[in-house]
Amino acid sequence: MLAYFMSGIGAASWVGRIPAIRDGLSLTPATIGGLLLCMSLGSFASVSLSGLVVARLGARRSTVVGSLVMSLGLIVTGLGVTVFAAPVVAGIGLATIGIGVSPWNTASNVEGAALERALERHIMPRLHGSFSAGTVIGAALSALAAGLGLPVLWHLSVAAVLVAVLVWIASRSFQSDFVHLPQASTERKIEMTRDPITGPIPVVQPGQKLDAKSQVAAAWREPRTLLIGVLVLGLALAEGAAGDWVPLALADGYGLDNALGAVGYGVFVTAMTIGRFCGTVVLDRWGRVIVLRVCSATAALGLLLFVFAPTPWLAFAALVVWGLGSSLGFPVGMSAVAADDPVRAAARVSVVSTIGYGAFLCGPPLLGLLGEHIGILHSLLAVLVLIVVSFVLAPVTRKQEPIAS
Repeated sequence: MLAYFMSGIGAASWVGRIPAIRDGLSLTPATIGGLLLCMSLGSFASVSLSGLVVARLGARRSTVVGSLVMSLGLIVTGLGVTVFAAPVVAGIGLATIGIGVSPWNTASNVEGAALERALERHIMPRLHGSFSAGTVIGAALSALAAGLGLPVLWHLSVAAVLVAVLVWIASRSFQSDFVHLPQASTERKIEMTRDPITGPIPVVQPGQKLDAKSQVAAAWREPRTLLIGVLVLGLALAEGAAGDWVPLALADGYGLDNALGAVGYGVFVTAMTIGRFCGTVVLDRWGRVIVLRVCSATAALGLLLFVFAPTPWLAFAALVVWGLGSSLGFPVGMSAVAADDPVRAAARVSVVSTIGYGAFLCGPPLLGLLGEHIGILHSLLAVLVLIVVSFVLAPVTRKQEPIAS
């Protein structure tokens, strides 16, 4: 939970300072989108390889290395905004953050899926809720830093040190690296046990190694894995667009100052945190499909209300609805693709992450280009298309049929 929490701190630290970054570098909506694209490129450079990285290094070392790279990126971003006042340097910093985030997130989700199997109940939403709690604290600290006029470099440097140190401490509790997975091609009979939440799962047997490259290649050919990736893509875009553009949408669309823009982002992530910590209860009662459909509809409603709200206070209320609707898409998608089969978990998580982060990270920069023509606030309406796709694809997250033993 601490590893997830610090991931949220790191993300919110720079996202909450986007208005200050914009002012410090004299950026337009289009050039902000280009700056965010740097992070997207860094993420794509690493997310497609994250399954191999985790299989090679293990969840613990992948998490530590990813957090160190992200911390370096935070410092470079701060230097680019304040010392060098150069968008190119800030872009390199954001690209470095993206490179570090992808293996860290894949490793954390593999560890989370292993915990779900061991505990035999849903916990992934609460782990992602810890990430959201980190973004709440990070957004609050960003708002405080903006209000005090704290330079971006000092703020991001302190966040970088905290992320590096506390994630290393948290990773010492990881357990999945000590479990040996059976080879997929083995003819040995795999004993089955029944998880009351996810259904039958194989009991891992020791002494065999996993061919990581073959598993990743096979995962890219699985229709269910790809469809879950598309579903996650839609709700990840709803989350990512809010994270990158809500502060500016409130500042430019509703005439609020930068500090209140950061507060608005904090409202959104607070709602997401509540939704994720409550998610285990609703998932146990109604299941993945119904929960994801309600979430998709709620996210769409909140987004529409935010764009067309006649007053700022109603826009803040809309952020609560939008945040609740966006809360469970990513964790439930990861649980559906990884929790049922420990053998293929890392490969499948990397595939879904690659697809999901495509919208989570590339969507917001494209929205910046659209916002150059129709305004940041109204550009968010483009997100509705993929939210509808997520609503339609919700049935693919049903638990798989029992594997023949």
